[in-house]
Amino acid sequence: MHMSPESACSMHIQTIDLDGQTLRVATWPGSDASPPLLIFNGIGANLELVAPFVAALDDVSVIIFDVPGVGGSPAPVMPYRFSTLSVLTDKLLTHLGHHGEVDVLGVSWGGALAQQFARLYPRRCRRLILAATSPGVLMVPAKLSVLSKMIGPRRYTDPAYMQEVGADIYGGAYRRDPSLLKAHSQHIQPPRGRGYLYQLLAASGWTSLPWLGALRQPTLVMHGSDDPIVPLTNARILAARIRNATLYVIDDGHLFLVSRAEEVAPVVRRFLRQEAG
Repeated sequence: MHMSPESACSMHIQTIDLDGQTLRVATWPGSDASPPLLIFNGIGANLELVAPFVAALDDVSVIIFDVPGVGGSPAPVMPYRFSTLSVLTDKLLTHLGHHGEVDVLGVSWGGALAQQFARLYPRRCRRLILAATSPGVLMVPAKLSVLSKMIGPRRYTDPAYMQEVGADIYGGAYRRDPSLLKAHSQHIQPPRGRGYLYQLLAASGWTSLPWLGALRQPTLVMHGSDDPIVPLTNARILAARIRNATLYVIDDGHLFLVSRAEEVAPVVRRFLRQEAG
């Protein structure tokens, strides 16, 4: 779970100001000519949380940033929508010198943002990976006992509470190995002020169901079989509605990209390097 020395050394972190919004951005250089992989993280999650997965990707170029109000990116004055963040992301890519296509991976909350970005910028988004996510409010919901533990950011601010409820929230390997929860807590920068609320507001009322069929990108839908937050049925819905989608199910929980990084990273890498059909 801890960031490897190689991963830490190759990660370049910078602070970028775009239209008055400061973003903390991390990039990992790749060794081939493929488009970079842009990662949208989950709710309340700072970029360090996916470092084990990025390290396992090996020679894939990666771009990730802390969403406004999370990690090292200060919260904006006003709430935002996924469409607003998509526009900001397009400007960030241009600022970083990427004027052409990128591949996009979205995790959980970030999976909704990835769907929105793919819809608004079809020429920007070459391939799409949706991990542990759903089509938004028109989804098969988690149990109330799980949702009640997620309504606020307490699991990010109180390590003891994370140890208490983490297994029930994340499922999979986190039910069997308490050390994963401890390591997870060590990587977290607790959301501050309005950040977590703004992320909740961005997702409120949003759904991709009416236009999923219009997405043309080759899409890999990845999901854990024991995901208490986003039940597996949601992945089946995404894979059925997106025209060019493949479903990959792993025997794990919501955070399989971290707990099974060495296993799923090669799956992602193969998908990114497939020849266009």
